[in-house]
Amino acid sequence: MDRLGACRAFVNVSERGSFTEGAAATRVPQSVASRRIAALEKHLGERLFDRSSRGATLTQFGRDMLPSAKRLVRLADDMEHEAKQAKLNPLRLAVPDVCTTRDLARLDAEARRNGVYLDLHAAAPAGRTELVRSREARAALAAVPSDDATWSVRLGLAGATDQIADTVYVEALRVGRAARSSRRSRIWIQPEDDVPHIRDRMFRIRDAVGLQPAQVTVSATLAAATAEVLGSTDLLLCSPKQAEELGLHWRPVGEIQLVRGFDVTAAVRDDAERIRTRLWHAIARCLGAHDQDGETP
Repeated sequence: MDRLGACRAFVNVSERGSFTEGAAATRVPQSVASRRIAALEKHLGERLFDRSSRGATLTQFGRDMLPSAKRLVRLADDMEHEAKQAKLNPLRLAVPDVCTTRDLARLDAEARRNGVYLDLHAAAPAGRTELVRSREARAALAAVPSDDATWSVRLGLAGATDQIADTVYVEALRVGRAARSSRRSRIWIQPEDDVPHIRDRMFRIRDAVGLQPAQVTVSATLAAATAEVLGSTDLLLCSPKQAEELGLHWRPVGEIQLVRGFDVTAAVRDDAERIRTRLWHAIARCLGAHDQDGETP
């Protein structure tokens, strides 16, 4: 038996003295309201109403039960109201600071359509993790190795001028002894990729092909790295989406496949699952991530 539905019908019929009007207030057909009240009477073991052609009149038992029924209905209504308010409470999500304002706005809009209200906070990888640890954010898009990633973003090298080759080899940046006095082109690693599974692999490639230590450098900001690239033959480690936004020409790295991986980390597991299941495509588009077939959503 639907006790809440029966109590709601009971309260509405008692207040209006009519099964027809009470059913309308309950937003159910009269036959449904009658069945619910009859089931409640059977469950309680006494009649709640004296039924007549003039309407429905509470019995003494009905008058005794009415306050409890009203409390139950009121508590249920309060719970529904609080549930609606809780859904509107924004979930603070720490996101990569390489996401553009437009992409973040689209993510926020799609989240609302999926019943998730976000408070987006941009930060670097270490900052995002710290925000969740300190409970300043409920969840974060954490930088993770590709094997642990929910979203994967291809990385390559981008320069100010179009490259003739389809692939850029790090080894090509090595300068011979005869040209030792000339300026060496550098690869700039932006803060988003200053994580061991990307940075350290680039350093190992640098050392393996004989580049100077300063030829693969971590920049303090993306803007500073981009400025260096725009004014020289330097290259920026970035995603195809970033290269397009910055007006750079992107190519894959010849010696290694690098992937910027992301997963949701959250203080509460339900928050992480809700973000993954409801916002997978919106986050993928925001990050410039690709699916298993290598296509960007």
